[in-house]
Amino acid sequence: MKRMKFFIASLAAVLLVALPLAGQNVSKIKFPPLNQIAIPNVERVTLDNGMRLYILEDPSLPVVRASVRVNCGAYLEPPSKLGLAQICGQVLRTGGTAKWTGDQIDAALEAVGASVETGIGATSGSASMFALSENLDLGLEVLAEVLRRPTFSQEKIDLAKVGLRSNISRRNDDPFGIGIREFLKVVYGAESPYARVPEYATVDAVTQDDLKLFHLAFFHPENVQIAIWGDITKDDIVARVNQYFGDWAKGNVPVPQPPKVDYTYESRIYFANKEDVNQTNILIGHIGGYMTDPDYPALIVMNNVLGGSFASRLFNNVRSKEGLAYAVGGAYTASITYPGAFYSFASTKSETTGKAIKEIINQIKSMQTLPPSPAEMSIGRDGYLNSFVFNFDDRSELISRMMTYDFYGLPEDYLAKEKSAVEKVTAADVMAAAQKHIHSDELKIVVIGKGSDFETPLDQLGLGPVDTLDITIPAGAPKQELAITPENLAKGKE
Repeated sequence: MKRMKFFIASLAAVLLVALPLAGQNVSKIKFPPLNQIAIPNVERVTLDNGMRLYILEDPSLPVVRASVRVNCGAYLEPPSKLGLAQICGQVLRTGGTAKWTGDQIDAALEAVGASVETGIGATSGSASMFALSENLDLGLEVLAEVLRRPTFSQEKIDLAKVGLRSNISRRNDDPFGIGIREFLKVVYGAESPYARVPEYATVDAVTQDDLKLFHLAFFHPENVQIAIWGDITKDDIVARVNQYFGDWAKGNVPVPQPPKVDYTYESRIYFANKEDVNQTNILIGHIGGYMTDPDYPALIVMNNVLGGSFASRLFNNVRSKEGLAYAVGGAYTASITYPGAFYSFASTKSETTGKAIKEIINQIKSMQTLPPSPAEMSIGRDGYLNSFVFNFDDRSELISRMMTYDFYGLPEDYLAKEKSAVEKVTAADVMAAAQKHIHSDELKIVVIGKGSDFETPLDQLGLGPVDTLDITIPAGAPKQELAITPENLAKGKE
């Protein structure tokens, strides 16, 4: 009932704004120019032990925040212990330290309204801290303790494993979620660290010693960047950070680079039969690219024209004109460390599966043969430019992005240069980028649905051979493990 009232109130508010504009040509409305975006001055300091510190003074509120980036990630996990990094990232904070138990940390932080959180993703670890200015020492000391001296309580490890097992047990409940998971496996490879997923057996195989060794191998000051902003001064915060982190000894195990992606373009269908659904989820595409590619600005515009907005070709044709999809869209994603993915997706009735697949492919091909119209170019550019300001509305996101740019050697004004390049993109640039980067005759197609209801069997669509996807969740049992050392963990091997 509350959700319905909220929806009605929101709809009423939208109508109050929209009704006065009814019948008007919105494109003729004159808007004042946007204010210039002011990039805050972030100062950099490198401690004697190699830890990089980023400082932003902002006395507007009596609070201090910190964001930490650690050069490690799930790509370093041994294949038989998938889930190790995620458990490590969680239990760093919950599992206690040499000075306090996890519960004691909870009580101390809650008593003053502070927080410290940690996690480890695919290619980096992270931590955050929030505290009132008067409690800054407590926040920094807890942050230093969890990063430097975690004890990984077995009780908290077991609790983290319960959460992972629960996620595994539910992973086939959402058909679209299945499609995303299997599409990533198709693009990057089932054993790739960018697509592989934990199983019951790999989670069960993770031990307390594994977590300690993972931490020992990669958590060292030269692998850590920490940004601190808020009610601080440079000299004071440098002294405090040195107090809690300055005696942290350097490590001696180099962190390997994330692995390269070995990809083969081919036209192929991958099908997972799911008898308990009446609609099909479709993902179509292939490997994506890098943010540093000179064509990336044109690909941003292409993405918006093809499937990144409610005025896109996919939306207008697959959904509105042909009535083939409940939801439809797409994206060309890019990354710094490894290539992203290009994909278009749709949810359609089981009986229109084949038609939806063919129409999506038609729209993908249209980007290589039909130049974007002036209206499409406006939408393609404006979709990016109008949302550009949101890159700067949150200090945490802003300063974390600057740390990432600094780590990978990108210029501080990288995003501004990207914006300038997008503003200059032409329709010819979009077509050239699509012709170069989109392999419209070598698309990988992932289909999740009830095959017996399809109007045309997938192997009769003329889009390549059909492989059956096994989405069964294996029960399994932990296999015998070889000894794990920091060196083996660093190689991502047993």
